[in-house]
Amino acid sequence: MSMLGTKWKLHGTGKAIKPGQVVAPDERLAWPLTIGVGMQHVVAMFGATFLVPIITGMPPATTLLFSGIGTLLFLVITRGKVPSYLGSSFAFIAPITASQAQFGVAGALGGVVVAGAALALVGAIVQKFGSGWINRLMPPIVTGAIVALIGLNLAPAAKDNFDKAPITAVITLATIILVSVLFRGILGRLSILVGVVVGYLVAMLRGEVSYEKMDAAAWVGLPQFQTPEFHIGVLGLFVPVVLVLVAENIGHVKSVAAMTGQNLDGVSGRALMADGAATVLAGFGGGSGTTTYAENIGVMAATKVYSTAAYWVAGMFAILLSFSPKFGELIATVPAGVLGGAATMLYGMIGILGVKIWVQNKVNFANPVNLTTAAVALIIGIADYTWTIGDLTFTGIALGSAAALVIYHGMKAIAKARGTAAEPEMEPAPLPPAAKAAANAAAKRARKR
Repeated sequence: MSMLGTKWKLHGTGKAIKPGQVVAPDERLAWPLTIGVGMQHVVAMFGATFLVPIITGMPPATTLLFSGIGTLLFLVITRGKVPSYLGSSFAFIAPITASQAQFGVAGALGGVVVAGAALALVGAIVQKFGSGWINRLMPPIVTGAIVALIGLNLAPAAKDNFDKAPITAVITLATIILVSVLFRGILGRLSILVGVVVGYLVAMLRGEVSYEKMDAAAWVGLPQFQTPEFHIGVLGLFVPVVLVLVAENIGHVKSVAAMTGQNLDGVSGRALMADGAATVLAGFGGGSGTTTYAENIGVMAATKVYSTAAYWVAGMFAILLSFSPKFGELIATVPAGVLGGAATMLYGMIGILGVKIWVQNKVNFANPVNLTTAAVALIIGIADYTWTIGDLTFTGIALGSAAALVIYHGMKAIAKARGTAAEPEMEPAPLPPAAKAAANAAAKRARKR
């Protein structure tokens, strides 16, 4: 593979994948099939990537442009070893919304740039020293709490949009729920996108959609660009996002490594640096922050095609679509009721992802350190506690994230010093079936005696 990762070997005949085989990152199928898979990746990322700018009021076409550019940049920096699409990160919704109220769109973009730069710096450190220190700084109890509070902090925003058109919102939400269980494969994975489309059609029938801006827009033209402004007041809003992006990115790289059977530890730092660089670029041009997308990992799991060639196709197609102002304005016509229904599901999913981190890592809540860390951080985040020091305002996400880190490490240090840590941090792994059967048999023999 070349330094850019753009020299792919043909997988077999290029026309089929044998059972038990996968198309590796440095391989490709025949170009017509590769283009088809790449288009599928665009469909997979489409709904989530567009929801972020629609909810935050950012230009959808600009966000799409920088997601495409960011994906190509990611492939170059990782030298084609990590197949991934960089779409809009939901973790940026709350800080962008909050910072816009104080500093406008330009101020929010400044926060995006700062977050991206911090992420790239973390990536450089990981590439140099490994990721073990991240796991020690942010164990599962802390990471799960931060992810959960970011999603649940957005609940009032979902309700506000829901209340503007409750009927449309209910239909949108119901469609998302039903599609996720009625259909298998890619359609089931795109339940949010399908729900938005159905909700949009309902909104049209109810006269809730305006096409004035779309009618005035040209078919071909440049996306809307805007430069950032930098305010110290946004730091408390955007720094916690970096912690989420680090955990998300490393998790996705590990998932791809497990599915392809390759060791990608050597490029995990590059993946973080690439994600950070793409976010910086987006912030300087008027787009939203990016992250590696689980939706596209799902497509790879379903198709068994991990070829980075498909992601080059996806990135270039996204860039091409972004140069249609009329298309961008069409996306921006999505009304409040549809957003309210989709956001009710979406924000809740972000919150539950935090819980999923706890479950997957068997976090033991009988341990008072874990229990207190999660309890305090979640309440601070959900209630959106605020602390103002001069020009700096720290809101629920920043304070909740800080509380999770301080409480966990502080309580752990005190418990260790006092010797009061009686419960393990993780639940013990279950015994293998054979060992469990042997233990049960031994217990029965002991009772007979």
